[in-house]
Parts: sequence; structure tokens; C-alpha cells
Amino acid sequence: GKSFSLKCNLVTHQRIHTGEKRFACTECGKSFILKSQLVTHQRTHTGQRPFACTECDKSFSRKSHLIKHQHIH
Repeated sequence: GKSFSLKCNLVTHQRIHTGEKRFACTECGKSFILKSQLVTHQRTHTGQRPFACTECDKSFSRKSHLIKHQHIH
């Protein structure tokens, strides 16, 4: 199995197996294991797109989408 140097990381990992989702969206009720997942999800409601391409000014809600986009330049 996996080992963790911090107990909080173990507890977070265990939620994958227990299905415990502590972070709920107040807009639609969808729940998430990690707070960062909730924050990313909330952008679907707010329309926030904090990751902008410096080449063309197109913006994205997820950093991974920006990185994928940048390969076209």
C-alpha cells in the first residue's frame, strides 16, 4: 500500500476508498473529495477563467486546458 508522511494526506487518500465527499457546491449540491475539486467546479457556475494564454488572450477555467491549448502556438 501507499505510505504518507503526514496524517492529513492519509486521511484525504482514504476518502477515495470510503467515498466521503466533504466539499459540497452551494449552487447545485454536487460534492467532492478535495476542496480544490470544488473550487474548479464552481467556475462552471461563475464563468471564471483565470488561466489566460499570453499568445492569444484566450482564457480557460482549468490550467490543464491552458497547457493543452498552448501546444497550438
